[in-house]
Amino acid sequence: MKPLSPLACLLAALLGLTGCSRTVEHWIVNTRVNQGDVALDRGSLHEAETAYRLALRVNPRDARARAGFAKVSALIAEADYRRGDFDDAMTTIDDAQRYDPQSVRLLALRSQIDDARLKREIVIANYPTYEGAGLQLQTAYATLNDSTKDILKNLKRFSYTYDTQDLTKAIRTSYELQLDVVKNTNRLIAYRQLVESGVPAAEKGDTLAPAGSLLPLP
Repeated sequence: MKPLSPLACLLAALLGLTGCSRTVEHWIVNTRVNQGDVALDRGSLHEAETAYRLALRVNPRDARARAGFAKVSALIAEADYRRGDFDDAMTTIDDAQRYDPQSVRLLALRSQIDDARLKREIVIANYPTYEGAGLQLQTAYATLNDSTKDILKNLKRFSYTYDTQDLTKAIRTSYELQLDVVKNTNRLIAYRQLVESGVPAAEKGDTLAPAGSLLPLP
């Protein structure tokens, strides 16, 4: 058998290395994608994003890595959006759309954030101190939840004590809850009016009243 020439040996070696390189690349991508899938299943979004991103660095064309990265990016962007972090959400969307530019989910989320940004600018222009008043209302409604829990606690207590004092406490708290609901509803209506129409003009030389004083007192 005629021995291979040096050139033929070199070509064979290169082909072997190329095949080995592709095998290693495929293994790395598979490993990273699987890591991303596992992290995504348990809700570790940023861990999943990192895994998919590493897979894409090895093979930017891998369909599974692209799909996984787009999916987890949408979830992260949605979380940022719900926190009001519009800039971070948009940055995440921009990054994800490099791999899935036609994603309906990403396009819809981008549209939602653009709409929310516009509405926020209108709200800020009309009522610059809206945020403080909004937090007050959230606290007030959280207190209503506490009152409801107290009523349920007394009702459950009556189910084994048969002491009508427990029912009396539940009734008293229920009356207080009704009054608080009406009061908070009035505050909520006033808050919406201020957000929509703006803060009433202050007297000449006066500054705008603080957010809390613009709403009915608790």
